[in-house]
Amino acid sequence: MMKIRKPGTGGNHYVPYEERKGGKSVVYFTRDLSPEGLKKIYDRVSEGIQGKVAIKLHTGEAEGPNIIPRPWVKELYTDKLPEAAIIETNTYYEGSRYTTDAHRKTLEINGWNFCPVDITDENGVAALPVKDGKWFEEMHVGQNMLNYDSLLALTHFKGHTKGGFGGSNKNIGIGCADGRIGKAEIHTTPGSDDMWDIGEEEFMERMTESTKATIDHFAGHVSFVNVMRNMSVSCDCEGCEAEPVVTPDVGILASLDILAVDNACIDIIYNLPSGGGKAMIERVETRHGLRQLSYMKELGMGNDLCTLIDIDHDDAEITVQEAVKDIAPEWNPDAYNTFPGRNKIRMK
Repeated sequence: MMKIRKPGTGGNHYVPYEERKGGKSVVYFTRDLSPEGLKKIYDRVSEGIQGKVAIKLHTGEAEGPNIIPRPWVKELYTDKLPEAAIIETNTYYEGSRYTTDAHRKTLEINGWNFCPVDITDENGVAALPVKDGKWFEEMHVGQNMLNYDSLLALTHFKGHTKGGFGGSNKNIGIGCADGRIGKAEIHTTPGSDDMWDIGEEEFMERMTESTKATIDHFAGHVSFVNVMRNMSVSCDCEGCEAEPVVTPDVGILASLDILAVDNACIDIIYNLPSGGGKAMIERVETRHGLRQLSYMKELGMGNDLCTLIDIDHDDAEITVQEAVKDIAPEWNPDAYNTFPGRNKIRMK
């Protein structure tokens, strides 16, 4: 009997924290947007990171202005993960990361030369099972990813043209799917002339099932760190053409629960004072991106409630409102905004 596949609904409707039910997971929070802050919060979620370690990082298009600053990642690598490798996959669209050779040139431009960078689909693909999936029984990922024992999702939290927002779910679901088969399975209906024809709730569900395949593979040995800085409504895949940043910087969040950390970031966006989250909220809701969260919960990937721990203040338990109460609504560039791009206009 053929399985009837129908997307869920509600991806444009935010459910406030107090209206959600279920268990809680710990999410750590720091306002310290620096290499020290990144290392400090990584320590809180490093318990399962062992053996051969993969760091899933969006290394960005050439000179993209909003990626996680290279000096931060270099310090984390040198001090905490000296045997690790950054992992990436080639893109589905034609551009500066479409082929492995072009991708390596872009990596060099962006300075990702202080540690190994494994383009995991360079040597082909592997299929991972998708347990309890609606759209997939398996997802295709870069073959080399299976050479690793642990995965650190080091994610630049930002907007996304198709997904509404890009958190740990997008970083893994799209970023670990290989550039030819896996990404096509997520983005394109077979036979369609439009490679981007899948959108809204169906896209969120396909992306999330891809993520589930990878985190089930690394079960017990995967951690999630979301950096809420330079949050354009555009993804880092848009490089220098990304929309200017207007959302204020917040801090860094980390958890062993992918749903809890992504949902906490969304809660922060919705609770930024004086309308600071307006642009991101509009991007998320118009793309029906909140379906990422509800579908992760349906698939049993984590909890959408959290215990938020302020590691800057003796591990005090705080609310999202307390985390953001002192944040001004305007974005201001920091010392790490060194690449050109549309944000340079704001830095004069």
